[in-house]
Amino acid sequence: MYLGVSDFNARYGAKNFTIEELEQAIDYAHLRNVKVFLTLNTLVKNDELNDVLQLAEKAYEYGIDAVIVQDLGLASLLFKYFPNLPIHASTQMTCHNLSGAKFLESYGFKRIVLARELSINEIEYIKSNTSCQIEVFAHGALCISYSGQCLYSSLIGGRSR
Repeated sequence: MYLGVSDFNARYGAKNFTIEELEQAIDYAHLRNVKVFLTLNTLVKNDELNDVLQLAEKAYEYGIDAVIVQDLGLASLLFKYFPNLPIHASTQMTCHNLSGAKFLESYGFKRIVLARELSINEIEYIKSNTSCQIEVFAHGALCISYSGQCLYSSLIGGRSR
């Protein structure tokens, strides 16, 4: 189960969990053998890094099963400070070929959510040639243009979420 906590997720405008509710949600899901993945899948600005790392630390303490990210800089910090926490590559990273998947695999990502534009044959080829778990969206995208290219919404709203 993917979920967001207040800031730093692509569902910023939705009713997200508060940090206070996060521990309860994780416990509830784990009692039912459901894994919980924290969405930190937006671009993070310099002045937001401390806040997002504090959120990741709390989630890690609460037993989050993985974190999904878009921002490669944030990912590098998460790998450094939380080496035992599985990190997933969001579709916003626009991984659309084997070379990209192999790069993310070598970087330490455990799961890659591929770009939505891939054919079933392209997905199969990537899956057959990487040890990462592969996830895909079956349908749906609110972004205009290509998966993960949310620059326009960032420009008009001042944020990537």
